Amino acid sequence: MTAPTLEPEPITAPTSRPAPATPPVITTDGTYAARLTHDGGSWFPERWSLDSPEPYAVPLPGSQPEEPGTEVLPMTDGRVLIHRVTDGRHVFALLYPTGPQTGEVPLGAVECGESRLTLLPPSPVGGQAYALAVGKGSTALWLVAGGAFGPEHVAEIPGRCSGGAWLDGEGRILALDRELGGRVKAVAVDLGRGGEVSPLLQIADESNDRVLLADAESGLLLIRSDAPGHDRLGWGVLGGTRPVRFPECLRLPDLAVTPFAIQPGQTLTPEGCAVALRIDGAAGSWLGVWRPSDRRLHQLAAPSGWLAGSGWWTREGALRLPYATEAVPCGVAEAEPIPPAAAPAPVAARPVPLQQAPLTGRTGVR
Repeated sequence: MTAPTLEPEPITAPTSRPAPATPPVITTDGTYAARLTHDGGSWFPERWSLDSPEPYAVPLPGSQPEEPGTEVLPMTDGRVLIHRVTDGRHVFALLYPTGPQTGEVPLGAVECGESRLTLLPPSPVGGQAYALAVGKGSTALWLVAGGAFGPEHVAEIPGRCSGGAWLDGEGRILALDRELGGRVKAVAVDLGRGGEVSPLLQIADESNDRVLLADAESGLLLIRSDAPGHDRLGWGVLGGTRPVRFPECLRLPDLAVTPFAIQPGQTLTPEGCAVALRIDGAAGSWLGVWRPSDRRLHQLAAPSGWLAGSGWWTREGALRLPYATEAVPCGVAEAEPIPPAAAPAPVAARPVPLQQAPLTGRTGVR
């Protein structure tokens, strides 16, 4: 079956609402996805294979139904990490299909008291997975899959951390949004140096500055900050000398705009990276596609049954979007590439006033 193609035409409202299930989490290489879904009553994990000519889903039900808030994360070897909460303990296991049954490899548990523990986005190292346990005054970073002896405590970070974006392709440098002293600032955590923390994004002393997405190859960062006076979407380049910019085209009144995927492969031209955004309004959810160099937001109709907020880019610039309907329980739609505008002229490096060039260099990244 040929994947449906989305017409690159601006729209003012979506054609459908997302399917009633959690959006899938997709591996960094786009080979697998995993989500928690249901069959009308019972919740269970489901793995999607995305690198085959026809995508297909494999249900991975356990011996009993899962709780609605159970987290799942795909691994690049085809297994699915599951995070369950049992009697106050955070229990982890790897699931895999074994004919009609589901195999399960226990990984151990984390006991963190009243701390809230959540999985981080997939690591560039496909066999590893991390989680944050947020306490009252500090945040514990755990390696919950890929360690030698079950879950391993990696670092204790002062402050309450959230978010999570990988800044390199080796799974060493992690960007986190840290709340400390009443303000939120993005920091870089170096896992190769025992969780050493360094400032990453500090636009103004009193602003709240978060990293939403990062592309390790180009260094493009999508950020959200209230430095302009209210929350705005902006972008910058890791190691760049120019200040963070807040494009007016990403400011849509009465709509929520959230980036969810950056086109890879644009090593020397971060301004040419295509960015996919989820647009939410009273009528539902639809798509946005934008490049920093274009200064224009293209709005697209979402495919029927789009699992809103999920998708990935090919290096060639095609946006792929998972969807599920009664007729097609596992499908991938593709948006045709939108040609970039004329390439911007190179900008010579210039001195930048303090606080306007908040993105530190790739310190510690090898």
